[in-house]
Amino acid sequence: MDRATAWPAGAEPEPAVVERTVGATGGELVLRRAGEHFEIISNGVFLMDTRDGESEREMVRACLAALPGGGRGASGPRVLIAGLGVGFSAREALDDPRVERVRVVELEPAVVEWHSGPLGAAAGRVLADPRCEVVCGDFGAWLASAAEEAETAGPWADVVCLDTDNGPDWTVVEGNGRLYEAAALARLRRLLRPGGAVAFWSAMRAPDFARLLEREFGAVETIEVAARAGEPDVVYLARGPAPAS
Repeated sequence: MDRATAWPAGAEPEPAVVERTVGATGGELVLRRAGEHFEIISNGVFLMDTRDGESEREMVRACLAALPGGGRGASGPRVLIAGLGVGFSAREALDDPRVERVRVVELEPAVVEWHSGPLGAAAGRVLADPRCEVVCGDFGAWLASAAEEAETAGPWADVVCLDTDNGPDWTVVEGNGRLYEAAALARLRRLLRPGGAVAFWSAMRAPDFARLLEREFGAVETIEVAARAGEPDVVYLARGPAPAS
């Protein structure tokens, strides 16, 4: 999620509501525009905007860079992203010519629809790319089903990036806390192909979660990206099982 601005203090126009709707969890979901930028608000809580997105992009870049051989193999990397948002993570993955497929799981149907309308240009119309598939649904439920399927069909993803919340300690909806628990981490591991990487975006440091992630995956890399104000954005990066030699 995103914290930066190109406008001088006090110069940016007041946000105007572009669309207001009821979200998938029953709360109010709002798309606003302030000058050239868009904002998404859920139940009065700021979620993300289009002003920067450097840390979301870095999350994807770091995962792709962590792949063995830079992700070059018989087929290109497959990327799974939890949370479409304003599209910066998906855009970064699609901009990498090595990437074969991007699958995005997004809870809110309205967010997906906005990418076919007013929000689409902000991330270069990611839905128009034939490599991009969007699944509309709850990521926790989707993950449970996908992990079970991976037991028989094998793992699908080389990269998994979670950007569903403001971090493990600041979830958008109460039920999302389960995405940062040991059971969910074990399921994520089952989705990763050998040598794959998983990353979590956070608006603040989450040391307890980092320790849990380390217990499940081993070494964890902490990447900090300067934010407009306050603490830096944080990306926690871990690697799945090493490929067979």
